[in-house]
Amino acid sequence: MRDVASACVRTNLRQSNEDMAEQIAGELSQLLGQVADEVAPLRGAGMVADYIPALARVDPGRFGIALADLDGGVHGVGDWETPFSVQSISKVFTLALVLAGSDEALWRRVGREPSGNAFNSLVQLEHEHGIPRNPFINAGALTVTDELISLVGDATGELLAFLRAESGNPALRVDEEVAASEAAHADRNLALTHFMASYGNMRNPVATVLDQYVRQCAIEMSCRDLALAGRFLAARGVRRDGSELVTCRQVKRINAIMLTCGTYDAAG
Repeated sequence: MRDVASACVRTNLRQSNEDMAEQIAGELSQLLGQVADEVAPLRGAGMVADYIPALARVDPGRFGIALADLDGGVHGVGDWETPFSVQSISKVFTLALVLAGSDEALWRRVGREPSGNAFNSLVQLEHEHGIPRNPFINAGALTVTDELISLVGDATGELLAFLRAESGNPALRVDEEVAASEAAHADRNLALTHFMASYGNMRNPVATVLDQYVRQCAIEMSCRDLALAGRFLAARGVRRDGSELVTCRQVKRINAIMLTCGTYDAAG
């Protein structure tokens, strides 16, 4: 009888957990639907990045949003399963990979403060002697990519392997058309990299750093992929397989820098 009672308790608890998970899923879907409804009148009103021809052809009316929970569930609305080149979103993942292998070494090369200038500005870089203000402006992201190359060799390959593992999507790839288009119009980023190299803040050849940076920005992912890949930030640095990528302290730092610097001069 005792065994039967224990089995009944376990069954009831399992059913209760399943009911609660279903309720939460419904609430999240409803919330995401409300966000989509609020955004709907604004779809198509923005501007695409026309300084890169391949990006200028993207449909400005696309909208998607996804939310992943720590148990692996994913909820989304709109074009949330349509792949796109992640561009500057890649900077967060590259930063995490560098911090996993070389923490304080990076912070000797790049700052952690907001910048009041454009994301691709040369002005602040000159005043601060080749040390970028933070990892998310282009100069800072180029420095992070340079550091990752020094750590692993193939920075793009390392990033792709990480994103495939965390998203559970082995088909993730670099959009070669976008990469070629960016490389053909990378004069400003080339100038930033050469400028930092003139101050001794580049470890690898400028051409190598720029090629790897362009390719990481051209990785194609969907909102679903990104939500799953970014779960380690909500899981205190723990990856999908249970291993630790970064410490809880490092996660807090990444989140803080995203909050204060992640939208460039609009962050303030």
